[in-house]
Amino acid sequence: MMDSLSAAAPAAAHAPEFDFVLFGATGDLARRKLLPALFDAHAAGALHPRGRILALGSQPLSHDAYVAMLNDEVLPALAGNASAWQGFLERIVYLQVDANADAGFDALAELINARAAPVVVCYLATAPHLFATICAQLARVGLAGERSRVVLEKPLGHDLASSEAINAEVARHFAEDRIYRIDHYLGKESVQNLMAMRFGNVLFEPLWRREWVRQVQITIAEELGVERRGGFYDGIGALRDMVQNHLLQLLCMVAMEPPTSLSEDAIRDEKLKILKALRPIRTEDVAEKVVRGQYCRGAAGGNPVPGYASEPGIAPDSRTETFVAIRAEIANWRWAGVPFYLRTGKRMQSRVAEIVIHFHDVPYPLFPHPLGTMAGNRLVITLQPEESIRLYFLTKQPGDTQALLPASLDLQLTSAAPRVRRVGAYERLLLDVIRGRLGLFVRRDEQVQAWRWVATILKAWENTTAPPKPYTAGTWGPAASSALLSRDGQAWHEEM
Repeated sequence: MMDSLSAAAPAAAHAPEFDFVLFGATGDLARRKLLPALFDAHAAGALHPRGRILALGSQPLSHDAYVAMLNDEVLPALAGNASAWQGFLERIVYLQVDANADAGFDALAELINARAAPVVVCYLATAPHLFATICAQLARVGLAGERSRVVLEKPLGHDLASSEAINAEVARHFAEDRIYRIDHYLGKESVQNLMAMRFGNVLFEPLWRREWVRQVQITIAEELGVERRGGFYDGIGALRDMVQNHLLQLLCMVAMEPPTSLSEDAIRDEKLKILKALRPIRTEDVAEKVVRGQYCRGAAGGNPVPGYASEPGIAPDSRTETFVAIRAEIANWRWAGVPFYLRTGKRMQSRVAEIVIHFHDVPYPLFPHPLGTMAGNRLVITLQPEESIRLYFLTKQPGDTQALLPASLDLQLTSAAPRVRRVGAYERLLLDVIRGRLGLFVRRDEQVQAWRWVATILKAWENTTAPPKPYTAGTWGPAASSALLSRDGQAWHEEM
């Protein structure tokens, strides 16, 4: 099908010819995130003109039936650029492949070897228990060699032992420098801007330490419930699904020391140091420093929604958490004594992902401050729904008064460079895989250290009879979450 693409067309800079092998091509992740991201790269001319997408699924679909499914389910969600859709479809070949059957992998190898593209990306958008089998099959048919890269989706196991078992099996066939453990939050523009803001300017770095920072909050809140993923989610929960990967990776990006360069291992070495410096939460301290919640029936978007225990696929007596808030500390000279509050939850009041750096108040207040001490200087880095960076400070109220009021300086990322196309997180990361760039992907030792840190929390929950604290759908979580901060004289950003 790629013969109709012009082999003479100029390739996008630094984008080699490739075969992108998408396992789980009929799944939710592929249809909602991966294929739209690849389409955006195609429409922008960022893909090599002879790059192919080999869509693999277990369903017995013909190629035409798969394309019809994409026309029905993917095309309507694309914002503009629909004129490029037909050209994108010409890149796609659908193959029925069963992970436990040799025949599909034999046909895949024959198709790939017939053209011998210099880069073969194998994206495993499947259940993690299939990773070892798929990698073994790829090795059997000669598709785990130097030109091949494998992308692993989360969650990679359910604890340290299972994660390491999967990693070990994958490592039997792929070297570490060809394993891409993806965390799409690391591909977001505002996270990249956090690095640029800290290490590309002299203004913030002197303030980025315990002497000037009072507390740090990292929140990933979702309005949605478990939707159609109840059976999957009930065995995972919010701590494994969000904290062990997304939130800890964002914490590393905030707290890391300046790397010696922007090379992949220089950045990842500094992130690993932060994970090792995270003060372990002892079993006896889990109840005080960690809040575990589960949503009850309430409202979302003005409509009534059921509680977690009433969702399809969920046991009525399930103790799986849909909300977690944690008070964490980093035991190093830069951050000693600064609390890092991590929070994530489903069925919350709004969809937001943000990092909030709260700076200390002035040592001696000269001006009337009716808004309270918690409304002072803070830097708010919003990851979603819109990416932005906003610096809050205090200024004088207009008129015959010396009172202060809050104001802000906004860096709206969409307006800072209005003529530059915005690149989505998955698009950036998929292009990095094709180009062989590992810097925004999680190294194995990072993952090990993250699992070690959450292990004591998981163990404490296993050994307690206390259920998760209930919270009404459409709120900001259990009251205990606010109490977690109020004990330190702090409050969540939206409560200020």
